[in-house]
Amino acid sequence: MAENKKVDRATPSETGTTGGEPPAGWTPTADAKKQATTFRWVAAVLWALAIAAEAVGIFWVLRQRVFVGEDGALVRDADTGLLREQGVTAQFPQWAFITLLVLLVVIAALSITGSVLWKKANRLDPARKSDTVRFFVQNQLGAIIAVIAFLPLIILVFLNKDMDKGQKTIAGIVGIALAALAAVLGTTLNPPSVEQYTADQSAVIQLLGQDEVVWVDGGAVYHVCDEVSAIQTGSEIRTGTTAEAIEAGKIRLTLQFASELRACDLAVPENDEEITAALKAIQAGQVDTLLPAPVWADPEDAPIEIEEAPAE
Repeated sequence: MAENKKVDRATPSETGTTGGEPPAGWTPTADAKKQATTFRWVAAVLWALAIAAEAVGIFWVLRQRVFVGEDGALVRDADTGLLREQGVTAQFPQWAFITLLVLLVVIAALSITGSVLWKKANRLDPARKSDTVRFFVQNQLGAIIAVIAFLPLIILVFLNKDMDKGQKTIAGIVGIALAALAAVLGTTLNPPSVEQYTADQSAVIQLLGQDEVVWVDGGAVYHVCDEVSAIQTGSEIRTGTTAEAIEAGKIRLTLQFASELRACDLAVPENDEEITAALKAIQAGQVDTLLPAPVWADPEDAPIEIEEAPAE
């Protein structure tokens, strides 16, 4: 079996714990919080550059034009009394058209890269689902930025009087396709939440008596036991808190915890299927789902005693 390595523990002030008491609620580690902040700042800079590139397209590129037939004669418009050149036609130059296409690709690249970093930050340091507005904006900000960075420019492409039909068609299709791609990649389906991470942490503490789980670098979830086949991959087995597992890239607690407890000769609650169903619902975004307390065949099997909170 691969060597079980314990990750460096955060201090009590970083994890929200005091002494040997279980944490009151899930909080990111100090390193995860710092990394999330860095990702968000970089994403914000990239998004700002995308919007700046859009401004260049609107206020410079789309205003470019060349005139043909400049040898036309001056005539007086009878309706306005103003002079104009008869026979002169304004056209959108080919170099500006190519520049516009390149600019659309650059905007998409900046927007998508920012969204990828923003999603990573949200996984490390999520919002609370109970804070409805912030939760929505924080998790869908990538899609919102994509709309802001593309929509005005696309509209002005179609309204440009100097571009010919072919140029408008190509630029419009490219712009809409890239905008749709950026918006889709900026959208987060079933985003993580503090409530979800807290439910996983609460389940771990009630099942094991402490906030300590195991994982391997290549896995997507963390586990309650280091002897299960899922982590016997030859990779180094790591041990830490649920917050440290999230920092390492694990998205949730495995739903196979009952079989893992049996594999390690640990007590399994009689209502393990109810706990599994509740965790599955919470991990799917139904954070108001009641997480059942473990029911033990023998009270002595309980690894920790948790009192019910007084009614408010």
